[in-house]
Amino acid sequence: MRSLTERLALGALAAAFCWAAVSAVALAYEPTVADLDAQARAAGNRKDIAEHIGVALFSTQWSAEISQVSANEMGKHLIVGIRIWGVKFHRPLSREEFVDEVVSITERVFAAAPNTEEVDFWASVPIVVGKDVVVNGDLARPTTKTVFALTVARQESEQSLQQRALRTSDGVYWDEEWVGEALRPAA
Repeated sequence: MRSLTERLALGALAAAFCWAAVSAVALAYEPTVADLDAQARAAGNRKDIAEHIGVALFSTQWSAEISQVSANEMGKHLIVGIRIWGVKFHRPLSREEFVDEVVSITERVFAAAPNTEEVDFWASVPIVVGKDVVVNGDLARPTTKTVFALTVARQESEQSLQQRALRTSDGVYWDEEWVGEALRPAA
């Protein structure tokens, strides 16, 4: 039989070992900014997929801020939505550069979630509302306006997407007033 001193020493050693093990597990993973952004901006009925896509997207600082990544699955169909803020770009963008970012984001989405059938993009800008205007509930006034919208099917080539996205047709919407105010002319 061990003495009281030996048992206390072994107990203290065991407690120190347990504390070290728990501390190591707790400190082993420190989320990145991309992880935190992906978690905060994920939406849809497949939030796990939205977060996974978000990690792939938020590892890059895009000129146009991605404000939401949604993933919705209906049966065997997975649709991803990407909402971009159409204001306060990190650097000035031309229409062509904006489209380049959309194309790059599309490629990352399809790579991060190979079962994605289509990606829906929309860029929005805030709408100034009066002080006492209702912005929640049944009588809510809109607080944002869509200024760009585009749907990309998986089978569309990068070149086709690039060309189609520059036009205001073929399922692409550009608010020309926003284009004139927010995007710089092509060089």
